[in-house]
Amino acid sequence: MEKIHITERGKGWLCIEKPAGISVHNEPGNDIVSILDAQLFPHDNPKKNLLQPVHRLDKETSGLLLLATKPEVLTRLSAMFAQGGVKKKYLALVHGNFDMDSETTSAWDTPLSKEAGGRNNPAGKGKKVTAMTRYTLLEKSPHYALLEIELLTGRKHQIRRHAKLAGHPVTGDSRYGSQRSIQFLKEKCHYHRLGLHAFQLSFQDESSQVLITSDQVPLEMHTLLEQDRI
Repeated sequence: MEKIHITERGKGWLCIEKPAGISVHNEPGNDIVSILDAQLFPHDNPKKNLLQPVHRLDKETSGLLLLATKPEVLTRLSAMFAQGGVKKKYLALVHGNFDMDSETTSAWDTPLSKEAGGRNNPAGKGKKVTAMTRYTLLEKSPHYALLEIELLTGRKHQIRRHAKLAGHPVTGDSRYGSQRSIQFLKEKCHYHRLGLHAFQLSFQDESSQVLITSDQVPLEMHTLLEQDRI
């Protein structure tokens, strides 16, 4: 596997670019924490196993992931995430067309259950709670659109569920998208990922404001959009 790219470091934390298809934790030896641990401490250094994820990304989602290297920093940053003190933005490549004039910036606000839904019921079962997803249209092609997305609430699979409910499922989404579209993308477009990438994090780190931005749109997402324009 390619070396994990470290985007930025701070006092007691570091931010990496997590590839799509790798779990954050709970798969010892194969998850991102294990892989990064071996990369940073290849000779069984006593500091090994100090890496702790501050937040989560779905296995299928790529992008910026913040990890703490000190317990007190983990506590502080985790509390900041829980209280909404960290702003997160994503890039999502979705199906369908948008009106560039009237839909440049808008929001999805369908209430969602706290637990994940499914293809036939994205909103989920049981009691629904407030969910707000703001999106900005960045680019479009005949069949796809690239959105910048800001989560204003934090429900499980919120972007994927809201996109599906709006009629614009995220490309390559095996849980909420259609099997037909997934098969087409794999066989005809050589597209084998979820079109969701965590591209920006901003938070207060002691006395300074930190803004971390991912280097670029993931290659597969960019290629699919460009090929569809041809």
